[in-house]
Amino acid sequence: MEAFSDGVIAILITIMVLELGVPHGTDLAALAPIAPILLAYVLSFVNLGIYWNNHHHLLQAAHHVDGRILWANLHLLFWLSLVPFATAWIGENSFAAVPMAAYGVILLMAAFAYFLLVRALIRREGRDSIIAVAIGRDVKGIISPICYVIAIPVALIAPLLAFAIYVGVALIWFVPDMRIERRLPHEPHAEGSAPEPPPDG
Repeated sequence: MEAFSDGVIAILITIMVLELGVPHGTDLAALAPIAPILLAYVLSFVNLGIYWNNHHHLLQAAHHVDGRILWANLHLLFWLSLVPFATAWIGENSFAAVPMAAYGVILLMAAFAYFLLVRALIRREGRDSIIAVAIGRDVKGIISPICYVIAIPVALIAPLLAFAIYVGVALIWFVPDMRIERRLPHEPHAEGSAPEPPPDG
């Protein structure tokens, strides 16, 4: 499931790159017409990277999956698969109101889908599992959809303010979430293998 999800996210990023287009010119001024597309691409790349990072850590702590988890994961990938479409829409229309609101809806639904995946994994692994303990009250997971709910109607009035809210949510998650990784047991080194170097600092 992890390998399939990694492949899907990699394809989505590739699609967004291919839609950037080439500037018509050789100076920096040639970038001006595609500046909104570039900004939209950067935000969407960061968002997809955040989901990939946290999805990876989430599945590191999972021991088994069932049908409920597989469907929850597909539900998440469905909403993430719409990110390139929404990115192109807001970029090519210079952050217009309706495309910006639609972008927020997709981010909101992706956050909700990730929440369902987490709950499905906790239900399968148990309330005393690494996942359940690490997620805890999931403050960031609660704040994010609230921000999206606020940003969607704001986008219809002040699209750039909504974009700023989307950026703010991404910044909250930009630092990799280490809650699960800190609780994963460290595997002993195989006999004869060299120990890993200590972390920096």
